Amino acid sequence: MSEKLKNINKAQVLMMKDQIGYQEGQVVSKTLVQNAAVSITIFSFDKGEEISTHESNGDAIVTCLDGVGQITIDGEQYVLKEGESIVMPAKHPHAVFGKEQFKMLLVVVF
Repeated sequence: MSEKLKNINKAQVLMMKDQIGYQEGQVVSKTLVQNAAVSITIFSFDKGEEISTHESNGDAIVTCLDGVGQITIDGEQYVLKEGESIVMPAKHPHAVFGKEQFKMLLVVVF
């Protein structure tokens, strides 16, 4: 049985970037759904914080909700600003870095 959305209000208009706050010196995450088919998580990165290089078994789309982030895929760096997205392909090394404070929505499809 698939897990439904959690940790977020339903049937109301909301700003996704307001669903998570910044914390000094930290990467903060809030999981909205995680099951065998999909994972949806909101992250906030304080400036200079990162998730180091790793790989995922699913294709992942990152959408910048606030600030400026740097995504590295296969050693190539991309800068994301509010409203921009990038796809990190499955089984390719990638990392995420807060060039400034940075919030993102991560959707991984397995």
